[in-house]
Amino acid sequence: MNANLLHSDASKAPMCNASRYSFAAFLTLLLSVHASRLLAQGSQPEALQALRVAVRAEMEANQTDKTIWTYRDHDRTPDVDGTYLTIETRQGTLRRLIELNGQPLSSSATAAETQRIETYVHDPAAQAKARRNGAHDDAQAAEMLKMLPDAFLWSIVSETSEFITLSFRPNPSFSPPDMESRVMGAMAGEMVIARNGNRIQTLRGRLSYNILLGFGLLAKMYKGGTFDVERRLVGEGHWQITETHVHIGGHALLFHTIGQQEDEVKTDWKPSGDDTLEAAARTLNAQH
Repeated sequence: MNANLLHSDASKAPMCNASRYSFAAFLTLLLSVHASRLLAQGSQPEALQALRVAVRAEMEANQTDKTIWTYRDHDRTPDVDGTYLTIETRQGTLRRLIELNGQPLSSSATAAETQRIETYVHDPAAQAKARRNGAHDDAQAAEMLKMLPDAFLWSIVSETSEFITLSFRPNPSFSPPDMESRVMGAMAGEMVIARNGNRIQTLRGRLSYNILLGFGLLAKMYKGGTFDVERRLVGEGHWQITETHVHIGGHALLFHTIGQQEDEVKTDWKPSGDDTLEAAARTLNAQH
């Protein structure tokens, strides 16, 4: 899903593909383990058809939408409350910490951010690693999307002229193919699909029972944990994740990049005018 979304201090690497990674991470949250506790009643055909159309739309958009953006990112975890300026480029993404715990950075912290970004921009090995991570996360997101119709049982909750809301619960007949697709399952919740373009707008759920993996050593997630991913149009035909809210007690060693307690809101979306990391660094550094 990619560089770590949880930046606990100003020394973290500035590279990330946060929008695509977040969606992959939260698709991973959905795939179930121990689903045999639920009764198999099958998906409602109309709901399954709506989901399949949305999955196709997301897959096509992932292949064709290569737009790049700048935005303001407020990311709050138990360790840090940071606000970042983010610039996507054709070479990757840079973000610069501009506020910590609601306060502007000190002059020394500002200088450290400038040095951190410059170091990364001139580090081909770090950039190559970030690209590999991004490619892995994109592939994982695609596989997760393909699994959704089979991994869950779907039904229609409500319909309007603009949206269709589906409910989902784990499918007891589904066998997760790997560890990644099992680690944070047992979710039941809702998906909201925008009829205009058949795009997934909202994905929210709740952990319906405790999850233990590897006797709790690899993963331990507690019943009642919630997640909410919100996506919106940020330009004509262009959808991005604008909010993620995760509140899950426990730990998942295999997925340390998934924050168990995190609220992230991205605003001020604008098309990026910087094609290279060097250009993005100049833009970010010129603003501080």
